[in-house]
Amino acid sequence: MTHTDIHHLTDRYVAVWNEPDAERRRAEVHELWSADAVHVVRPPEEILRTAEGLGFDRLVLQARGHRALEFRVSRAYEEFVAPGAFVFRSRGNADRLRDMVKFGWEMVPREGGAAASAGLEILVLGRDGRIVSDYQFIEG
Repeated sequence: MTHTDIHHLTDRYVAVWNEPDAERRRAEVHELWSADAVHVVRPPEEILRTAEGLGFDRLVLQARGHRALEFRVSRAYEEFVAPGAFVFRSRGNADRLRDMVKFGWEMVPREGGAAASAGLEILVLGRDGRIVSDYQFIEG
């Protein structure tokens, strides 16, 4: 496996969600994730409760491949960052065990203040250092 500086990786990971230039976002998605990578999200509790009320007991959201990942990152950017209200940032707590990297992130008001949302990211890296599996737990 390639040596990967996990702090550089997690900084780049968070930066792509804040990237205003669509072409740079697209290029960064291709550099960070492998072609068949999967991004799996455990939704926030309110979405899980709604799904449970509809008869779904294990709701998981998933995007697979560069095209789906580009769409996922772009939608998050358009909804949360582009309007100017929020930015994403790493909590600076990256850790690695073999091919797995974990770190926390926050969505904070651009002007400062308490986090509006936070989560835990678990990344599984391939031999080339790119992400093959990306598990996101939204904590609030």
